[in-house]
Amino acid sequence: MSEVLAVDLGGTKCSVAVVDRNGRLRSRRTVAVDHTSPNAPVLQIIQLAEQFGVPKRAFRAAGVAVPGLVRSNGTVWAPNLPRWDCMPLASRLRRSLAIPVVVESDRNAAIVGESWRGAARGKSDAIVFMIGTGIGAGILSGGRVLRGAHELSGCAGWLTITEAKSGASSGIGELEWLAAGPAIARAAQERLQAGEESSLSQIDCSRITAHDVAAAARKADRLAVEIFHRAGTLLGYGIANMVSLLDPQVIILGGGLAAVSDLYLDSLRTAMLERAQPLSAAQVKVVVSRLGDKANLLGCARLAWDHAGKRV
Repeated sequence: MSEVLAVDLGGTKCSVAVVDRNGRLRSRRTVAVDHTSPNAPVLQIIQLAEQFGVPKRAFRAAGVAVPGLVRSNGTVWAPNLPRWDCMPLASRLRRSLAIPVVVESDRNAAIVGESWRGAARGKSDAIVFMIGTGIGAGILSGGRVLRGAHELSGCAGWLTITEAKSGASSGIGELEWLAAGPAIARAAQERLQAGEESSLSQIDCSRITAHDVAAAARKADRLAVEIFHRAGTLLGYGIANMVSLLDPQVIILGGGLAAVSDLYLDSLRTAMLERAQPLSAAQVKVVVSRLGDKANLLGCARLAWDHAGKRV
């Protein structure tokens, strides 16, 4: 069979696609992640896979991206999924789908996808900076995915970029607390509750999302514009640290908030140039992923092909 199954499990959405050896997505389905129980996301993956004909369809293998840490035994820790401290995802999926399964962190899957079919193609040193519900970085260094001693390289949400101390950030990291999607929504809510004027006041404050703030910013809403400018600056500080440490050829912005990067990209680049090692900063390119939300799926597919022992 000349196809593999690719699964991108995020904090809010789960996508499953059929991918051929050339990186073409033959079919794809996306659903909101079910948070009602720890087992619910696993059952969703199985149900989506079955809609594509698993186990009757002879897929070579499956690759799964998850928003967290994948241990060597295939268990997963994912802070944005309820009670996923040690989820035996790989073994459960292999048993249910009856095909080889490889599980990888979403950040590593993203850089593999970008290296295969995206902005890191032909590059030996690249970083994909994923900004969405959380913040993470997939790192290609010397042509190899950088993993670290404990599979924790790329936890960019934990970058420290201010001197402020906040107990609220202790569970997810300072950069993620201050600049990820939920942080943008929270900043708007807090400023509205403090009495600031904005078109966002027409929305139930508790229901405001980062995409609501983006829509307001595109209409020149002052409060929304300022929130994205601040987020871009903080993201730029975080990226400056990675540029100084790793000296990449390219930084690729991915994740859900890459779609609204026009609202913060100038602020990000300015902050990065101010803070990063100057020789490296002058040469690194900061671009927005052309693959969009396909990067993780393509990375999963490439990993699945490799896992199946096939040359892509």
